[in-house]
Amino acid sequence: MLYTEQDVFEFIEQEDVKFIRLAFCDITGKQKNISIMPQELKRAFSQGISFDASAVAGFGDVVESDLLLFPIPSTLSVLPWRPSRGKVVRMFCRIRHPDGTPCLMDSRYLLERAVKEARKEGISVQFGSEFEFYLFKTDENGDPTDQPFDRAGYMDVAPEDKGENVRREICLTLESMSILPESSHHEEGPGQNEIDFRYSDALSAADNAVHFRSVVKAVAVSNGLHADFSPKPLAGESGNGMHINMSVMADDGTDAMPAFMAGILSHIREMTAYLNPCEASYLRLGEKKAPRYVTWSPENRSQLIRIPAAQGQFRRFELRSPDPTANPYVAYALLIYAGLEGIRKGMNPPEPLNINLFTADKSVTDQLDRLPNSLEEAQTLARNSAFIRSVLPEGMIC
Repeated sequence: MLYTEQDVFEFIEQEDVKFIRLAFCDITGKQKNISIMPQELKRAFSQGISFDASAVAGFGDVVESDLLLFPIPSTLSVLPWRPSRGKVVRMFCRIRHPDGTPCLMDSRYLLERAVKEARKEGISVQFGSEFEFYLFKTDENGDPTDQPFDRAGYMDVAPEDKGENVRREICLTLESMSILPESSHHEEGPGQNEIDFRYSDALSAADNAVHFRSVVKAVAVSNGLHADFSPKPLAGESGNGMHINMSVMADDGTDAMPAFMAGILSHIREMTAYLNPCEASYLRLGEKKAPRYVTWSPENRSQLIRIPAAQGQFRRFELRSPDPTANPYVAYALLIYAGLEGIRKGMNPPEPLNINLFTADKSVTDQLDRLPNSLEEAQTLARNSAFIRSVLPEGMIC
C-alpha cells in the first residue's frame, strides 16, 4: 500500500503505534535512524527532524552540521519484531538542508534523480537482487565466532541445512512488512544462505535491500546467531555476492536491454569501487564463481553478466560482481546512468564469450579486460573517471 501523510496519521492512531523510526543511510549504505513519538510526526512532515550531520559518515563537518529528515509516507512499514502493543513503525526519509534544498550526499536522492532521468528518456528499470550471507555461531557473550552454523552445501536440506528455519523466519518477517522474497536456499559455503527478491522499481528495491540486512541481522540474533554479509567471511570458501538482476523497458517498445547492458560493461571498471567497496571485496572476485573479467554470456555463471533463460516479463540480465557491502542506492543509480549512456550512444555489447572462464587458458583470459584487483585500483579508476564525476557529487568521489 502506498500511504499518504493522512494515511500515516490514521494508521498510527488506529494501530497503537508508540514509536516512529525515521530511517536513512550514510554514504556507505549503513542504515541510521532516529525515533520520535507520534505527537512529533506533524512537525516531522512539515518542518523536518534535525540531526547532527557531522557525526554521520560523509554528511558534513561541525561548522555546517544541521540536516533535516523528512519522512516519506509511502515507505511506512511496521517492525514486526518489536512489541505488538505500542508498535514501532519505520519510514525512510529525504534529507534536506535548513534552507530546504536537498542534501546532495543523500544517496536515496541520488537514485531518485537517476530514476527521473530514465523516465524523461522513456526508460524504466526494474531491479531484483540476490543476497548471500553467512550464519555463524555466537559465544556465551553473544559475540560472533568463526564457526559456521552448519556444514551444508548448495541447496541441501535439513538436517544438514540448519538454516532452513532461520530463512523461513526471515522470509515471513519480510512478507509481514510487504517486502516479498521470491526464493531462499542454502548456498555453497558452510553456513551460507541466499534469499532472492522479485524485481521492483529501483527505489523500492534499494529500500528493501537496506531493510533486508537489518531484518536478517535481527532474526539471526533472536536465534542466537550472527549474520555476516561481508564479501569473504571464510578463506577458501564462497564469498557473499549481491547479484543484481535488471529488467529494462522502453516506452516506445524497442528492445533497450542490449544497449543498456553495453553501457554498463563500458563503465563497470570505473564503478567497481562502489559495487565492491571494501578490501575483502577483492578477495572474492575471481574465485568460487565470482567474476573477474569484463565479459557476458547467456546463462554462463563464470561471466560478469549473464542472461538467464527467462522470457517475457521475467527477461533480464544479471550483474554478478557486486557484493552486499555496496550502498544499493549508489549502486543502482550508477547502473541506471551507465545504461542510459549506452542507450543514448546506441552502444552494442561485445560478442558473448561462451566458455568457462575459470578453466580457460591464459591465452584467452590475457586478452580480456579485468575488474580491478584491489580497492586502491578501483578507487583510482573512479577518481579518474569522467563518467563518475558527471553523475556523483564531489563528496562521493573516492
